[in-house]
Amino acid sequence: MNDNKEISVLYFNTRDELIRVDLRKVGFFKADRNYTDVYFLNNHRVTLPTNLMSIEKMLDDDRMRGRTIPFVRIGRSVIVNLSHIIHINVPKQELVLSDMTSPCILKVEVNKEALRKLKDLYIANKNK
Repeated sequence: MNDNKEISVLYFNTRDELIRVDLRKVGFFKADRNYTDVYFLNNHRVTLPTNLMSIEKMLDDDRMRGRTIPFVRIGRSVIVNLSHIIHINVPKQELVLSDMTSPCILKVEVNKEALRKLKDLYIANKNK
């Protein structure tokens, strides 16, 4: 069975751990050399044993194309969940994310040029 719930989960298996990443609960992925930190909407962070390029490939994989969770890479080190953007502040180089149901908010620092492109992309997608 291939429903959206099944499609929106990634698993990462290491020698000692199994990490389950529910993409609906992810605010953003951030590069950390050969690892990737996942920032969840509840302010929990998990480090994955893979680089950001591999995460990007997984999100673009054919089996993931049916997902309804829109992720986009911004800049060199961040992949963000477009569904949870609540504030883009270009001058402060800050992106704010929330699911608007929990009291937690996520803030990520991103360079101005990447934020300008994200703002343009976000507006273009919302006007369709």
